[in-house]
Formats: sequence, C-alpha cells, structure tokens
Amino acid sequence: MSQEHATSKPAIAVLGAGHGGIAMAGHLSLMGFPVHLFNRSPDRLWGVKSLGGIWLEGEVEGFGRVAAATTDIEEALDGCELINVVVPATGHHDMAEICAPHLREGQVVVLHPGRTFGALEFRQVLRARGVQADIIVAEAQTFLYASRVMGPGNAKIFRIKNSIPVASIRAHLIPRVIEHLREAFPQFVPGDNIFKTSFDNIGSIFHPALCALNAGWIEDDSEFQFYVDGVTPSVARILEAIDAERVKVAEALGIRAMSAREWLYVAYNAAGSTLYEAMHANPGYRGIMAPTNLRMRYISEDVPSSLVPIASVGAMLGVRTPSIDAIIRIASTINGIDYFATGRTVERLNISGMSVRELRLLAIGESQGNGSAPPDIEI
Repeated sequence: MSQEHATSKPAIAVLGAGHGGIAMAGHLSLMGFPVHLFNRSPDRLWGVKSLGGIWLEGEVEGFGRVAAATTDIEEALDGCELINVVVPATGHHDMAEICAPHLREGQVVVLHPGRTFGALEFRQVLRARGVQADIIVAEAQTFLYASRVMGPGNAKIFRIKNSIPVASIRAHLIPRVIEHLREAFPQFVPGDNIFKTSFDNIGSIFHPALCALNAGWIEDDSEFQFYVDGVTPSVARILEAIDAERVKVAEALGIRAMSAREWLYVAYNAAGSTLYEAMHANPGYRGIMAPTNLRMRYISEDVPSSLVPIASVGAMLGVRTPSIDAIIRIASTINGIDYFATGRTVERLNISGMSVRELRLLAIGESQGNGSAPPDIEI
C-alpha cells in the first residue's frame, strides 16, 4: 500500500506509543492522515522520530510518515477533533488528568478499548478537574488490531478486526463519534451504550485467565503461541465458565452480552461448536506469542480494569462470580497486589448502591428526576 498525500484529511491524535498506538499511528499515517503521536516518556518515540514515521508489516504494509511524535500533550491535541487514547486501561485516569487542561470544545475522545467502564472513569476525572468544554468521551469494545511492536518505529499488524462497537457517555452522541472514526476506519459501528461495550470486553475473559493458567510455561520462559498452545480443552472450559458469569452479570443489568464464541465469529469469522474450537479456528491468533512474564498488562490491566468491575457490579446486583473471583485472587497472589482493593470497584466508580434503573439511565445519559444520580458524574 502506498501512502496517500491528501492534505485535506483531518489531523488525528493517537495517545500512547505501545503495541497498539504504534500500529494505529502507522496505519493512519499510511492512509494520509496527519497523525500527532503522543507518549508520556520519550523512549518509545525515538525510533519514530529518527525514521520520521512508522514501518508496518503484516496485514498492512508500508511506511507512514508521522506528522508529530511528541511528549507535549498540548502539541499532540492541537488541531485534532478526534483523540484516540491507546494506553492500558490502568492509564486512563492519568491520561485524563494530562489531557484535562488542554481539551477544547467539540473534541471527541475515544478509548481503544475502554475495558470495563473506562469512559465513565475518564469522564469522572474531567469533571473533577473542572473541564467545562463539551467533550464527547467514548469507548471501543475492543482494540481494532491484533498487533505487536517489532522494533523501533516498526509494528506488525497480524489482523484487523471486522466490526467493533463504540459507545459514548450520552448515547445520543454515538453517531457523531462513529462519523469521526469512519473517516479512517469503516470497522467501527454504533454500540448500544457504554455498559454494553464494557460487558462485551472479551479481553476480560481471555487475557488474565490464560496467564494464570499458563503461569508455569510463562515463568519457564517457554516460547508458545498464547491463544493456540495456551488454550487446551480444559483451559477453554475454565474460560467458558468465566464467560458465562460475565454474561449473567450483564443480564442482571438487562443487557445481552455476546458470548466469547459469538465475539470470535463477529470479530474474526472464527467459528466452532466450543470455545476451544473457535479459538483454534482463528488465524489471527496464530503467531502471537505468549508474554514472557506475569507482571504485564494481561494481568496488571485486565484484572483491575476488567474482571474487578464485573465482579463488583455482580456482587452489588446479587450475581455470584466464583470463577472470576478465583482468577482475581490467583492473579493477586501471583503479583502480590490486592486487585480487589486497587481495581475499578463500584465504590471507586461512584455507582455503589445504584438501582438497575439508575444504572440504565446513566448508560444512556439521562438524569434522574429525584436527584439520585451521583453528583460528580455527568449524565
């Protein structure tokens, strides 16, 4: 693919220069969009700066020239209506803090992905920092790419997903978010609301449990394909139990969450009569190697920002989540961190004690007539 040079295309900010951010920045640049790539530390930017852009390989190939690679958030956001946040969910709070003083009227912030309740957390921070500008905060259900950084200024896109729902706080603004995203990516589709995108977070099912259940291989520094060799029939049955609990918590909110098998078919056209068969039928998972340690985002991000909020909402609504709780406890023991205490609980999200009706109104962006909605959340 050759790079276009259409100067009429809008500038787009990509915040985060990890595996996902480098892939997205490179792809957008290759399509001719002026990209402002931001990272809090300069170490992940030097390769992009020295090359002047990003080399991509895999499903997308070519060199994309990046307009700006910077540690200055004001420079990164300047002139960009669409702001793509591509950092681990544990960084959403800090990124909101960094962005807050520099956000301007009409900008659209999309978390790629929000994991579980990411948009809600991000908006809370903006409110707490006194942001008065009308900012749309949205979250994608999952990340667009299966990708890895291969070297300085170089990333490989193993697969681009087919269809990714996106939802915003104030659900009536979802079409505006989609309009911005589709200038570059036709894969994004309107989601129902932020609770639906949060509960369709399939990373919560695959990432933490696969790390915990393959801890021996990972600590032995064995080389194996994470989603293929790491998923045996027994491991897949545990994933199915965790998945069923996630779906039940969503049902308690009146939301139909996709099962992991359904998601694999929608995202990758991968089908099977069991989760084991569906995961092994997905060519996008082949070649993705397992992590080399257990202090990485599949646990440090996905447990506190995905599993903990699901379990916490389940407890509030009277839905038992024994398999999810077990993985949280195992992950906490592995890394010596109490993820129940540090994660996105209903207390931290300021939704503790809310009724299903109040939660549903929060998701679509309607305030309560009786004033029962949390005062520091804009709904």
